[in-house]
Order: sequence, then C-alpha cells, then structure tokens
Amino acid sequence: MKKHIIIAIDGPSASGKTTVSRLLSQELGVEHIDTGAMYRAFALFAMKNGADLDDEKSVEPLLKNFHIDFKRDERGLRIFMNGIDVTEEIRKKEMGNAASRVSVHKAVRLKMVSIQRSIGRKRGGIFDGRDIGTFVFPDADLKIYLTASLEERAKRKLKEWREKGIDGTLEEAKRDVMERDKRDSERALAPLSKAEDAIEIDTTHLSPEEVIERILKILKEK
Repeated sequence: MKKHIIIAIDGPSASGKTTVSRLLSQELGVEHIDTGAMYRAFALFAMKNGADLDDEKSVEPLLKNFHIDFKRDERGLRIFMNGIDVTEEIRKKEMGNAASRVSVHKAVRLKMVSIQRSIGRKRGGIFDGRDIGTFVFPDADLKIYLTASLEERAKRKLKEWREKGIDGTLEEAKRDVMERDKRDSERALAPLSKAEDAIEIDTTHLSPEEVIERILKILKEK
C-alpha cells in the first residue's frame, strides 16, 4: 500500500459513512478525515458570529478567520475550531441541518475542499462526505458509495440522537434525512452523486463490520 493512499467514501445522510470510515481507519492504520465535521464546525462559527446561514454574502466574510484542526487523543478524533475543542458541540441535533445549509454556498465548499485537498496531499487519508469521489479527489485510489433505504437511515439518525440524549421521533428523523438529501442533491456546486467509478454498497441490511469486510476484499482485489 502506497504511503499517501486516498480512499473516498460518499453517500447520503445516515448511510454509515462516518462509522465505516472510522472502522476502516483502524483496520488500515490510515487517518480518517470527517469532512462533515468541517461544515458543522463552520456552521457553528457562523452561528456564533450571528450570520444568516442561508445567505452566502453573510457567511463568506467569516471564512478568512475560520480555522479547523483534527487531533487524536485517548478519546478518539477531536475537532478544534480556532483552537477550541468543539467535538461534542458540533454533534448536536441542530448542527447537521445547519451544516447542510452552509454547505450549499460555493465559497464555503471551495474553502473546505481546499483544506481537504491540502490534507490529502500531505498525508492521504480516508475521507467521507458527499462529493469526495466526484469533486474533492476524483483520482482517489478507491471510491466507495454507501447507501441505505430511507427508513433505515431514519432509524439510524434517531438512534444517533438518542445516544446523545437528544429527543426526537422517527418521523422527525425521517424529515431531517429527507431535507438534507434534497439540499445536498440540489446544490449548484458538487451536488451529492455517485462517481462513475465508485463501488456502491447498500448498507440497509449490513452491519458496519460486514461493510468493512466487503471494502477490505475490494482493496485486496485492487
């Protein structure tokens, strides 16, 4: 395996991207970069600065003062926004929707993509998101596209909320997933889509470990 391998794992909300990427990272000893955390962190930064998340002119000036770092400790991967650990704060229920809202803006996406490509050039990694294989790293060594039924993704979203002590119903989780799917698929720059050379895996009836087994088999064959 070459030194700076880049693996792109794309897919819609709650398809299993982050969990699978984290497990694959442990299996291969390759850094996992959660690109969704970047958008969540910037959304948090914009909110703290009183910006209108739906107005690109309101959020764009904030980009020059936004910095994000990934650091690993005994608790796992930690996300730092301008030197402040925001790992827990960006995982709150409302932050997923906020991240989706700022991610439609071209200036925001180009800033995050620039950071992601810089990381990839320096040390490679397993990148999960919605446009990694199509836009960020079109020449990635391996492209995986994870999907699952809407019902299953809503159940996963609800389980995630409950594990974090967040109240919600299955219908609320379903609406959240559908809204994010719509926003991600309709944005002008690099919308959610499967790369032509990506290998699709339907995770509806698979455990994360079973998905990892399939990916490892694909890597071995490559």
